[in-house]
Parts: sequence; structure tokens; C-alpha cells
Amino acid sequence: MVQYNFKKMTVVPCGKDFIDIILSRTQRQTPTVVHKGYAINRLRQFYMRKVKYTQTNFHEKLSTIIDEFPRLDDIHPFYGDLLHVLYNKDHYKLALGQINTARNLVSKIAKDYVKLLKYGDSLYRCKSLKVAALGRMCTVIKRIGPSLAYLEQIRQHMARLPSIDPNTRTILICGYPNVGKSSFINKITRADVDVQPYAFTTKSLFVGHTDYKYLRYQVIDTPGILDRPFEDRNIIEMCSITALAHLRAAVLFFLDISGSCGYSIAQQAALFHSIKSLFMNKPLIIVCNKTDLQPLEGISEEDMKLVTEMKAEAMKTVIGQGGEATNDDGVLLTMSTLTEEGVISVKNAACERLLNQRVELKMKSKKINDCLNRFHVAMPKPRDQKERPPCIPHAVLEAKAKQAAEKKKRTTEKDLENENGGAGVYSASLKKNYILANDEWKEDIMPEILDGHNVFDFVDPDILNRLEELDREEGYTQAEETDDFEMDGMELTPEEQKALAEIRQKKSLLIQQHRIKKSTAESRPTVPRKFDKDREFTSKRMGRQLSALGIDPAMAINRARSRSVSRRGRKRERSLDKGDTDGAGVVDMDVDTPKKKLHVMSRPHSRSRSRPPTDVVPGEGFKDSSQKSKALDKARKSVKNRNKNARRGEADRVIPNLKPKHLFSGKRSNGKTQRR
Repeated sequence: MVQYNFKKMTVVPCGKDFIDIILSRTQRQTPTVVHKGYAINRLRQFYMRKVKYTQTNFHEKLSTIIDEFPRLDDIHPFYGDLLHVLYNKDHYKLALGQINTARNLVSKIAKDYVKLLKYGDSLYRCKSLKVAALGRMCTVIKRIGPSLAYLEQIRQHMARLPSIDPNTRTILICGYPNVGKSSFINKITRADVDVQPYAFTTKSLFVGHTDYKYLRYQVIDTPGILDRPFEDRNIIEMCSITALAHLRAAVLFFLDISGSCGYSIAQQAALFHSIKSLFMNKPLIIVCNKTDLQPLEGISEEDMKLVTEMKAEAMKTVIGQGGEATNDDGVLLTMSTLTEEGVISVKNAACERLLNQRVELKMKSKKINDCLNRFHVAMPKPRDQKERPPCIPHAVLEAKAKQAAEKKKRTTEKDLENENGGAGVYSASLKKNYILANDEWKEDIMPEILDGHNVFDFVDPDILNRLEELDREEGYTQAEETDDFEMDGMELTPEEQKALAEIRQKKSLLIQQHRIKKSTAESRPTVPRKFDKDREFTSKRMGRQLSALGIDPAMAINRARSRSVSRRGRKRERSLDKGDTDGAGVVDMDVDTPKKKLHVMSRPHSRSRSRPPTDVVPGEGFKDSSQKSKALDKARKSVKNRNKNARRGEADRVIPNLKPKHLFSGKRSNGKTQRR
């Protein structure tokens, strides 16, 4: 169970928000109506209550901040040093000290002004003392604004820290940058640590969890460490040093024997010897990674000597009887995270070493004596040299034999297949389940053709009679369905037969085209005429078709051409009456005609053809104009309420908040609406 959870810490407001929260609460939670005609004692109590309530709220808020932030001296040394590395414990303690000082100052200010309010002799003087008290409290909070902002940043960063339990079973991975530490933790846990082919991809501690022998193990991936003096190491490296120094864990020191990380084996061995003091009393395993690029046996003698020295140092951490190393199994291991060869064996070795160490430490502790006093293990000893085999009754043996016979395995098709050559050789027989009068007939071969005839045609003795009846029924049906207008080709002359064949062929083509268009109508887009690249819909084609039907196409072609002329830039002309196609009704401009009459006759064509909204246009779906006017009235009435409520449409169901709580809650004076 994790003991330190920094994610539940309360948000620290900035100085201005802090003041707004407290003064707003004071205004809402205390009486606001007072008159100068009240007794002086009542006036004093009114303003003393406001000062005390404000001081109480400030005290509670500041106390919450001080209590929720961890004290570095009271928490585990791992978290204490980690917070010191990340935030500098001097600045951290100064910020919390300023918060504590501000809390004491606010309490002192409230105490002093409550004393002064006891001697207030008027409403004006009491109110002035209250304003001065609240003002001095707010000034104190404003002065600690930078400390509040600093603590809020620390709180946000601490909430993002991984939840590490310092007391549980832990496996710690360390080594140079880019040696495969993050790839290993991704393989054995469900953690998703970023892996990149450059150094210092991991910049903080990452935690994953794995299981071994039904126990949960905590795996920590640390940032890479460089071989340089302690003072020159940065914050990223110090996170790893802190984890190595304070966590009681099994340490996996990763060694890149291929050199692809950018550091030689000599540099990695130097780092190992510089931090080996941090490995004391911890199970240590040297893991040679990237064996897919360079096997351990293929390195040079100098590098092998360095690896052997590191193995000798790791042997000192093996806890055996009397503090001496018992064996070298699980001290130097090889693996490749790319091919996953040896990954599970490294994990199992680390978990086993850590588990053995924890058990031995518990056995050496003082508490184990108290526990052992409560146990008594009875070990039976032989009283003589006589053999005493187990005695099983004969009835029980018979019952077991009978039960074993009943449980004899039934032979299945799979067993038969395995016995007769396996898949591809054995073919299951489908005839063995036939229900026949004689079981010997099951494997008989049934001929399909006999004496030139199909055998299945003669299975039914009445097959020929039924076929004749079926032909007769089809003949009757065809005779009934024959159209009266259908012509028989034998009654026509050769010319008529040729024309009939052409008609039928054209009819079949039209049917096929219609079916193709119908099948692709949904997926075929509507193409405008101007994009008709194949020129299928032209006036010439229309003229040919109309001429073939015996219709004069001149008027239709002229109408199509007149409607296709662009109207852009064309002057408006007066349209002729429908009856004046020959020009007889055109107004002669030389005749002295009154101006009013000319104006009436020269109305635009679009205005002269406008119609009232109740007129029925074909295709609208109305029977007459009265039905259309009723439908329009209903439509107007249906949207009246929606327009009155300023709705966008039928789906607009927004409920406006006409009186927001933060503007209308609490008590307010008759004058201005300012809260304070």
C-alpha cells in the first residue's frame, strides 16, 4: 500500500484569489444590514463578528496548506531527498515558514482590532475599525503571494510524481544513458516509457509493476548516470542517485557490451566503481544487454577482465551463510531486449534474489523469535526397522478398477486420423453412419451411370409420368399468360419478321439500359449539362428523335436555345402579351399616349406574372388555395412560441440562467451592488 499520495493535496490559490474567496465568504455568511439607530453594543458585536469570521477563514485555509504539504523531516528519507533535489528544501521550508508567519499575523491583527472594537463609540468608528482590520489582513496575504505561487507550482509537480512505496519489494534499474533500461521495463511491466535512440530520453523516475510467485514487485526505471564528480551531476542524475541511496531494492546495473550507446565498457566500468558504495546490502546483478549485436564471448580480453572485476564486486552483495558468497548464479546475466532473449530470466533472477534477501533479513530480526515460540513442528521418528506398507481394502481396489474401465476413452475421428497416417492421408468415411437394412451394404459403391443411363433418373418408378404432367402444366400456364397482342413469327411476311426482330432487339436493349441505370442510380451523381463531356444531351439529338416520331422540332429547339442564352448584361425589355405574337399589340411610341398609361403598360415581366402566396403551384401537394392558406397559418402559429422564446429551432432546448447564483445569492444593501 502506498503511504505517500501527493495527488490529493488541495489547490493553493494565488494572493488575489485567496483574498476574494475569504472576503466573499465573509460577505455571504455574516449579516449585512445595520442601522445607526441600533444600540452601541449591537453595533460592536456586528463588526466584531465580521472580523472574527474573516480571521477564522484565513486561519483554516492557511492551516490546510501547512498541514497538507509534507514535512521533509517526517517523511521517508527517499522522498525527503527527492524533494530536496527537485525543489531545494531551503526554499521549500522558507515558503511554508512564511505561510505560518502570515497565519500568526492574521490572528494577532484580529485579536488587536477586536479589543479596539469593544471601545467603539459610533457606527462610523466601528466600521472604520472593521475596514482597517480586513485591510491589514489582506495586506499580509498579498505579501505572501510569491510564496503561495511557489507552493502551487510545487503541488502541481508533486502531483505528477510516480507513486513509489519505499517499503515494498522493489527492482531498481540503473546504468549509463541509452543502454536499454526503458526497453527492459516496457517488456516486463505494463509501463509505457518513451524509448528513443539518443541519451537522456528518460528524465525522471518511472514506475511499473510485475508479478513473480504471486507477489507484486515494483520496478523503477531511473534516468541515465554519467561518470563525473558528485557536485557536477544535474537534477536528472540526482534522481537516480537518490533512489539508489534510499530504496531497499534489487539493483540491475545495465551494461551495453556492444558500445552502441556511445560509451565504452571501460567508461561503464568506471561508473560502476564510482557508485558501488550505493550498492551495499542490496542484491546486485550485472546485466549485459544488446547481445544480439555483440555476444559476451566475442568481446576483447581487456573488456572481459573489466566485466569479471564487476562480477567480483557484485558477488560481495550476495548474502549467504556467515556473510560470504555461496554461488555466482544470477550475478552476471546476458539478454537482448530487441529479441527478448533472456529478459524473463533476468526478471526472475532479480525477484528471486530480492525475495531471499528479505526472508533472511526477517529471519535474523528480533521479531522472529517471538513468532517461532508460537510454532511447534512435529517430526515423526521410526520406532523400529519393520516395513509397514499402506493397506488398501480389496473392495476399494475393485471399485477403482471398475471405475477406470468405465472411464475408458471413446475412440474419436481424431484418434482414427492419428492412427491411420494423420491429416492428408486418412479420409473419414461418411457411410459408416448410414441406416440400412444390412450393415454390409454401407461400403457398397453406388454407380452413377449404368448402361448409358443416369441411375438417379430411375430411382423413382413414376418419374416419367410426373415429367409428362409437369410439361402439360407448363404448357397450360404459358397459354394462359400469352398476350393477345403477341404475334407469332410464322404468320408474318419476311419483311415484317425482320422489322419485328429489330423492334424486339431494341426493346431488350432499352430494358437492359434501364436496369443498369436503375441499379446505379443511387451511386451515380447528377452531372450538370455543362459537364456533359460526351455531348449526349444536345439539341441536334433532340431534333432527330422528335423528327423520328413525326413531330416538328423547330419550336422546341428555339425555346431551348432562347433559355440557354446568358442574361448577364442584357437590357430589360418589355414583354409582349400572350396574344400579341405578331406584333399587333406593340405600343407605338410615335402616338401621343398619356404618360400614366405608358407607365402602366411598361411594368416588368416578372412583376406582371407574380402570384399571391396562396396560389397553388403544381407539385406543392395542395388541393386548392384554401388548403394552402390553412397550412401557412398553421406553420406561422407553430413557430410563434419558438420565436417568442428566441429559439434557434425545434431542437433548441437551452434553459437560460436568468439569475446566476454568484450574482444574486447572499444579502445586499439598498445602494450599490458592490460586495465590499
